[in-house]
Amino acid sequence: MNAKPMSNKAGTSSPTDAPSAKPVNSVVGYAPDYIKAIAPYQPGRPIDEVARAYGLDPSRIIKLASNENPLGMPDSARRAAVDAMVEVGRYPDGNGFDLKQALAARHRVPLEWLTLGNGSNDILELVARALCRPGESIVFSEYAFAVYPLATMAVGARPIVVPAREFGHDLDAMADAVTDDTRVMFVANPNNPTGTFAPGEAVRRLLERVPERVAVVLDEAYTEYLEPAQRYDSIGWVRTFPNLIVSRTFSKAFGLAGLRVGFGVAQAALTDLLNRVRQPFNVNVAAQAAALAALADVAFLERSRQINRAGIGQLQQGFAALGLRYVPSCANFVLVEVGDAVRVNEALLEAGIIVRPVANYGLPTWLRITAGLPKENAALLEALARIVRV
Repeated sequence: MNAKPMSNKAGTSSPTDAPSAKPVNSVVGYAPDYIKAIAPYQPGRPIDEVARAYGLDPSRIIKLASNENPLGMPDSARRAAVDAMVEVGRYPDGNGFDLKQALAARHRVPLEWLTLGNGSNDILELVARALCRPGESIVFSEYAFAVYPLATMAVGARPIVVPAREFGHDLDAMADAVTDDTRVMFVANPNNPTGTFAPGEAVRRLLERVPERVAVVLDEAYTEYLEPAQRYDSIGWVRTFPNLIVSRTFSKAFGLAGLRVGFGVAQAALTDLLNRVRQPFNVNVAAQAAALAALADVAFLERSRQINRAGIGQLQQGFAALGLRYVPSCANFVLVEVGDAVRVNEALLEAGIIVRPVANYGLPTWLRITAGLPKENAALLEALARIVRV
């Protein structure tokens, strides 16, 4: 996404600082200035597009740009999605009862604490829409997920961007940055695009400091990749903190990025508000069926963790051997500094390898590279070795 916050100084940025366009006799002319200030999200380039642009065989292209699961979709979920296709002539269950029931049982929470989303991205946007008025503020970290400023600006809210600490969240500074008009705080753990992780005790201290009138969204899209010693019971904390919303996704470790399924966990009063602004049928028939199957596929999830652990190690060791600075990752990607990232990215594309530039995050010399299968990682490192030595 190209809509980055306008300042990395806490409390100084505002979507309304953009110059106002003079009204003209058109629909576009009368659109809110805070909407005009948003640059559309730019996703990682798809394989077919890169194949056309560079005259490459699509089957030989390696995509390591979008933090997708290199194992793809679990067979159990694929079968469930195909079986569910016989029902696509009818609307899906707008309440997602079966999937919610399975999630409630897995996480030991009441059914009414769950909100389903069209990916966890949907949950983040629902929070901003449900809780923020134009001019109020939302707190998040520098170098955090690009959707946070997008969701903030889309409702005309004021982003308070807290400078990062060692590429990660400075949780104490984030608590200090809360103002009287703050309504939401976004915390990504592990963080995208840096891969950093805040220990559970630090996150809980943050929750204890943030006023109850501020909703804290704990965005845990990559939580399944954490080592056992790093894990903490964030969903259990929802019982203690009525302002906590835990957001998770099926797009990463569960391998369902293309089907778009996420969920939020919060106490019933908050969930009720999210459902007031949620689209009635935001998770489709095939997605609900696939997510239900993936949730039960313990073997696939464990294999995903193992492949990712090996892949992260392979990438980090390779970057170290090349003398490249990187941020140790707790997610399924590594942020690595390559110098002239534009040149390196272009050379990788010519070699048929797609990675993610992160200049829009304020990191113009870095690339974010998803951990792939062993052969994919090896091909990336071999190409990178040729390119960075030029």
